[in-house]
Amino acid sequence: MFLFTIAGQRDAYTWALDHRIHHKFSETEADPHNAKRGFWFSHVGWLFLTPHPKVAEKRKVIDMSDLENDKVVMFQKKWYIPLFAVISIGMPVLTPWYFWGETLWKSFWICFTLRFTLTLNAAFFVNSVAHMFGSKPYDKNISPTESPFVAFVALGEGWHNYHHVFPWDYKTGEFGSYRLNITTGFIDLCAKYGLASGRKSVSPDMVKRRAQKCGDGSRFLTDEFAHKDAVWGFGDKDIPKDDLQELAKMK
Repeated sequence: MFLFTIAGQRDAYTWALDHRIHHKFSETEADPHNAKRGFWFSHVGWLFLTPHPKVAEKRKVIDMSDLENDKVVMFQKKWYIPLFAVISIGMPVLTPWYFWGETLWKSFWICFTLRFTLTLNAAFFVNSVAHMFGSKPYDKNISPTESPFVAFVALGEGWHNYHHVFPWDYKTGEFGSYRLNITTGFIDLCAKYGLASGRKSVSPDMVKRRAQKCGDGSRFLTDEFAHKDAVWGFGDKDIPKDDLQELAKMK
C-alpha cells in the first residue's frame, strides 16, 4: 500500500477494478483504456476524458468482494488523497530539503514532478506500446504484445501478450528470469519472508500448447531446438510423437 501510494496511480482498489474490466472486456468499448481508440487515448487520454458509458456500466458489476474485505486496501481507498499528498509529494520533496539543504523549488520539480512524470509514463507504456508494437507468441489474434522495452522501463510488465493469455500467472511472463522482470523478483522475495502467498503460474506444457495453437510462431524461433525460420524442419527435436511414427513408416 505504501509503495503503490508512492506510484500515484490512484488507489489500489480503483486500479484493480479498472484492470479487471480491462482484461474481461479487452479492446471493447467497455475497456477503460481501449487501445483501438488510438495510442494517446490508451496511453493517457483515458484518464482525462469522460469514460465510455459501457465502462461505467461494467464498473458496477465486477466482483470486488475480495478487496472490499481487505482492510488495508479499503483504508488506502478512503484516505488516498491525504496519503498521496504526504507519501508521494511531501516525503520526496521535504527529505532532500531537510537533510541536505536542497531548495524546495528544485526538490519539488525533480523529486516529485520529474519522478512522477517518468514513472507514470513508464507504467502507461503497458497500455499503449505493449498493445501495439511487438511480437505475439502466445495469441496472434489479440492486440497485446511482448515488448522488452516496456519490460525494462516498467520493471517486468512488458510481456503483455503472455499476461493477457494467462492473466493468473503472477510472473506476467513465461520465464522466471529477473533480468527483465524485477517485479517477479520482488514478489518472490516477499514470498520467501512470508509476505506473499498463493502465487499461481502456468505449466510449460500449457504455454506450449497455446503458443502452437494461437501464436505467431515467434516463441519457437527463439527456442534452442528450433530452426531459425518459420518452416517446420525434418529432424526438429520437438516433432510430435505421432508425426515421428508416421515419418518412420515412410523410410
